[in-house]
Amino acid sequence: MPRFESDEDARRLGEALAALRREAGLSQAEAGQRAGMTSQGWGLYESGKRSGLFRPDVQRRLTGAIGATVEALALVQGPAGEKPQPAGDRGGLASAGRGYAAAPPGPVRRVQLSNDDLAPWAASGVMLEYEPGRWPRRDQGCVIEMADGETRVRLYDRADADMLVVRGGPGGLAAEERIARADTRSVSAVTARLER
Repeated sequence: MPRFESDEDARRLGEALAALRREAGLSQAEAGQRAGMTSQGWGLYESGKRSGLFRPDVQRRLTGAIGATVEALALVQGPAGEKPQPAGDRGGLASAGRGYAAAPPGPVRRVQLSNDDLAPWAASGVMLEYEPGRWPRRDQGCVIEMADGETRVRLYDRADADMLVVRGGPGGLAAEERIARADTRSVSAVTARLER
């Protein structure tokens, strides 16, 4: 006898959560830490062995920890009887008889480094391409547009609802910098380093 909704529904919802976590570039341990639980606790949700996954408040908490939404979870899960698809494979909205093309990628911007704060990852003079709206993965370069108009280039480490933690800056790559999310306008992933 099923414990809740149905064991198949729980498994599918857990697989959808796992797909979103992988898309965010996070391990179960990192996702669990962001949600205030252990990697084992997170894994129980992904395997469909925790009934709380059907509760809207739990879904908001878990998807928020990986930078996704409850709506994205429902899209990845898809209709009953279909295997959950990674977000990159969905191709936008779809109807029963006609698919819609995904939106084109956003404009790529460039910024040139004027110091060696990120050496050896990137040195002065290196041109970086970044994609506005694309969230960085851990240890990926990022361009942070501050609310006061300043632009900072750092290596992304982690973030929660209130704080962004990055490395780099005047203290080099070993220095950890905490930036209040309220002080930022946007955070964008570096997608290429163009060295001369």
